[in-house]
Amino acid sequence: MVETPTLARRMACWLYEGLLMVGVIFIAGYLFSALSQTRNAMDNRHALQAFLFIIFGIYFVWLWSKGQTLAMKTWGIRLVDVAGKPLTQARALLRYVLSWVWFLPVLAVLSPLRLPVAQSVGILLAWVAVWAMLSRLHPQRQFWHDALAGTRLISVPRPTKRGARSGNR
Repeated sequence: MVETPTLARRMACWLYEGLLMVGVIFIAGYLFSALSQTRNAMDNRHALQAFLFIIFGIYFVWLWSKGQTLAMKTWGIRLVDVAGKPLTQARALLRYVLSWVWFLPVLAVLSPLRLPVAQSVGILLAWVAVWAMLSRLHPQRQFWHDALAGTRLISVPRPTKRGARSGNR
């Protein structure tokens, strides 16, 4: 039987993925500003957001269709379809779109409220915690966007170092 990673491990992977995305944002933002000749961060803000959405999509769809992102490799997690097979790019794209449920519902509610940043971040983090905890209601403890996309996260055994069993180094 294939094991679902613990919620703590999936969330640690999620946080690590966010850290890695800072690098993607930096490189994509630099490329966007160079190509569009944007000098002020507030100029072309919506175009930059759309560009980042596309770049994130390319990043995740490409790596998920191969089975793992770098963060997933680090935490021993693999993404497969419900039959245990690698994802097609179409299914990976569906998962990417559905994965925005981590952010979009709360951002849509917060946008017109114009709350201070600290409150908005607190509410966003509370929503992320609620969404993550809802996976406990799924029969296989999968995130609900995975269930809707026909995907699942599974644990993969970590490779052992060569010679570790025999005591050789």
